[in-house]
Amino acid sequence: MKSDRSAALALMAAAIAGLVLANSPIGGSLLDFKNLYIGIESWGLKLSLEHWVSDLLLAVFFLVAGLELKYELRSGVLSKPSTAMVPVIAAIGGVIVPALIYVAFNFGTDGLRGWPIPTATDIAFALGVLAIFGRGLPKQARIFLLALAIFDDLVAILIIAVFFTTDLEPTWLFAAMVVAVLHFFLEKIKPLPMNLVRAASFLVLWYCVLQSGVHPTIAGVLLGLIIPARQAHGLVEKIQPWTNTIVLPLFAFFAVAIAIPSFEGSSSNVFLGILVALPVGKIVGITLFALIANSLASRDARMELKAPDFLAVAALAGVGFTVSLLMAKLAFGDHPELAAEATLAVILGSVISMVIGAAIAQSRARHYRKLQAQ
Repeated sequence: MKSDRSAALALMAAAIAGLVLANSPIGGSLLDFKNLYIGIESWGLKLSLEHWVSDLLLAVFFLVAGLELKYELRSGVLSKPSTAMVPVIAAIGGVIVPALIYVAFNFGTDGLRGWPIPTATDIAFALGVLAIFGRGLPKQARIFLLALAIFDDLVAILIIAVFFTTDLEPTWLFAAMVVAVLHFFLEKIKPLPMNLVRAASFLVLWYCVLQSGVHPTIAGVLLGLIIPARQAHGLVEKIQPWTNTIVLPLFAFFAVAIAIPSFEGSSSNVFLGILVALPVGKIVGITLFALIANSLASRDARMELKAPDFLAVAALAGVGFTVSLLMAKLAFGDHPELAAEATLAVILGSVISMVIGAAIAQSRARHYRKLQAQ
C-alpha cells in the first residue's frame, strides 16, 4: 500500500474497469448506480454516489496534498526559494502552455470554460510510473517531479476555489473559517487526542465548505495547511496508502465510468484541445521553462539534470488523470456530452503522456546504469 508502483497500477486498473464496464451490457445499470442519491436531504447532504466519492473521499486526497505542501514549504524542497526556483518556474510553464493550447482550440466556443483541465498533474500516478520505469535516474529527477506536481496541485486548488465556485453562501464560508481558526488553536493543546480531533474537524469543515458553494475538496487542503509541519510528514505516511489504494482508484472508477460518446466522424474542439494540450503542452512548457530556469539559476540552486531528464519528467507530468478528471466534471457538469468527451480526452492524453514519459525515463535510466557500471 505504500508503493508508488502499486498505486499507479491500482489507479490504471480501476480506470480500465470503469470504462469497460460502462460500455458493456451492464453499462446502463452501472451508470444508474453511480447516479443513485443517498443522504439526508434536510441537511443538504443528499448526494449521488459519484458525488460522495468526488466530494468527500477526494477531499481526503486533497488533505494529503495540503499536508505535503505544508511539509515541503517548511522543511522540504520548496522551503528555500533558491532550490524551489527551477521546479516552480517549470510548473508555471506546465500550466501556461497547456492552457494556451486548449484556448487556441476552443476560443469563442462553449468549450472555453474547460481551459484548466490540461493544466493538472496526477502526483500519485506520475510518481508511480517514474518508480516503475525510472530506476537508475538521479534522485533529483524524483525531487523535481514531486516539487513540480505539488506546486501544480496548489495552482489546481486555486483554480477550483476561484473559477468553480457557484452560489457562494458567505455565512457558511464564515463558519468554515471559524472551524479552521478553532482547529488552529486546538493543535496547540497537547493532551488532546489530536487524530480524533483532526478527523472531527475535517468532517465539520468539509460540511461547512460544501454548504458554502466552494468545492468541498478545498476543506482537505485547508486543514492540511493548518496542521503543524512537524506532524505533516507522519500523517502523510499514515493516510497516503489509503488514498492511493482506495480513494483514488474509487474516484477513477466512477469518473471514468462513462459511455464513450459518438463523434459522428469528427471530434469536438474540447476533445482535441485536451488530447493535444496534455502531452504536448506539458512537454513543451515544462521542458522549456525548466531549461531556462536551470541555466539562469546559481550553481547551488541548479539541478544536476540534463535536457532529456527534464523531458522525461515533463512527459510524466502530462498524466493529468485524477485532478484533470475532477476539473472536467466541474467545467462541464451541465453539459454531459462535453464532459464525456473531456473525460475520454483526459484518459487518452494521460496514456500518451505516460507512454512517452515511461519510454524516455527507461532510456535515461539505462544510460545512467551504464555510466555507473563503467
